[in-house]
Amino acid sequence: MFDSLVVQFVVLWAVIDPIGSIPVYLAKTIGLSPEDRRKIARNAILISFGILLFFLVMGQWLLEAMQIPLSAFQIAGGLVLLLFALSMIFGESKPDQEIKIRSNLSELAVYPLAVPSIASPGAMMAVVLLTDNHRYSISDQFITTGIMLSVLVITYLLFLVANRIQHLIGNAGAAIISRVMGLILSAVAINNILLGLRDFISQVANTPLS
Repeated sequence: MFDSLVVQFVVLWAVIDPIGSIPVYLAKTIGLSPEDRRKIARNAILISFGILLFFLVMGQWLLEAMQIPLSAFQIAGGLVLLLFALSMIFGESKPDQEIKIRSNLSELAVYPLAVPSIASPGAMMAVVLLTDNHRYSISDQFITTGIMLSVLVITYLLFLVANRIQHLIGNAGAAIISRVMGLILSAVAINNILLGLRDFISQVANTPLS
């Protein structure tokens, strides 16, 4: 049980990437008053939570409504997570990519902070995979929701002390941490692909011939 909680926390930490979001937050709120910065940080976290909660609750239902087996989504999600992880490792770091995104002040909490920095496509897919109704009970899914919320709360707290962290680790430090998270996430993605292939092959083998 403890190992499962640790794995879920590491996966959600990697895809949400709180450390990698700090330079984005700093670059997009430079020159604003402390009150405005706190308001943007709070709104970004609330919007991200709403988006991820929607995918957590409705993601699998939407797949089943479209008659897409979860094993196929798990393989596709694993591939997307792998590409996401590889971009974190070999491409421009997350801070470098998202600092370049320009937006109006009124939109900062939504874009690029909530999407795609915090509630990234990888995070959306991860919450669906971590709350598979066929593998996890309702209580397990509530625990996953709590872990997701804890990562978002930590992200908010890091935003509040972002200036100190930026001074401590710099953009280079944030980029290094982002790449390490990408390496961890790539291993998780490969595991999801292998599990999806195993479940799909098992379903095909157990399907009677018509």
